[in-house]
Amino acid sequence: MGKIHALCISEKKGTQKHVIDAAVLVVEHGLQGDAHAGRWHRQVSLLGLEEIEAFRQKGADVAFGAFGENIVVEGFHLRELPVGTRLRSGEVLLEITQIGKECHAHCEIYHKVGDCIMPREGIFARVLHGGELKAGDGIELAQGAAPLEAAVITASDKGSKGERADQSGPKAAAMLEAAGYKVAEVTVLPDEQKLLEKKFRELADAGVNLVVTTGGTGFSPRDVTPEATLAVAERMVPGIPEAMRALSLKITGRAMLSRAAAGICKRTLIVNLPGSPKAVEECLDFILPQLGHGLDILMGNDGECARQ
Repeated sequence: MGKIHALCISEKKGTQKHVIDAAVLVVEHGLQGDAHAGRWHRQVSLLGLEEIEAFRQKGADVAFGAFGENIVVEGFHLRELPVGTRLRSGEVLLEITQIGKECHAHCEIYHKVGDCIMPREGIFARVLHGGELKAGDGIELAQGAAPLEAAVITASDKGSKGERADQSGPKAAAMLEAAGYKVAEVTVLPDEQKLLEKKFRELADAGVNLVVTTGGTGFSPRDVTPEATLAVAERMVPGIPEAMRALSLKITGRAMLSRAAAGICKRTLIVNLPGSPKAVEECLDFILPQLGHGLDILMGNDGECARQ
């Protein structure tokens, strides 16, 4: 077990990072507000406190953040951790992607003292699960795979006003919990596309693995759940709704009228389920056995495999 000693960001590239009290980490992005965050493999930089103190003992007066590090960690020899190692602090999960870096243009510290430790001692990581960090938080090697996390959203104007009891959302949540998922949120929202999009993005930024929706997939002008899913998805997964429609067509021909969609936003899979509790049970029971493998691939815990 180690400890987070300091958190640092720079709001503009080319400026030195400075210490902040707390930081929000966003999946596949990095520290919120940091100019160097983004969708690449070096989303977060980490440097050991021991290495910084050793550098200071050489006579260099350097503040935290001077080497471009986002997180100063105490208690780990970071460079000894292999690529692929995962570090957990509270809800935040990081995966090491690079050890050190080639320095093409020497930084200000190098020009002042003739040396810089970031290229040889720093490591870089991507954010697999988001959350808030603050100085003093513990950080440890992630042991084993954490339970997959899910959220359930019911799209219903009447349900959001309390005019209709939501039965489909609790049914989906109970099935997910029975399948071993940690259900992080169950909520009812009105049939408003922008509100649904906002909630999808919030859950993706936090690193929730699976978001299932109920309702809003029909022909009514207020049915906009598929449109909200399409708006935030970076990659579509058409096989899931196709499979659910094929299953439901064996029960009722009206299944062909479903506009349900499924897609991936960052590392979150969003799946639209029907609105009725019975249809939710039938469809979710059908797709759940296959979703685990897909989510493991999405998280980088497993590789693609052919059917045996």
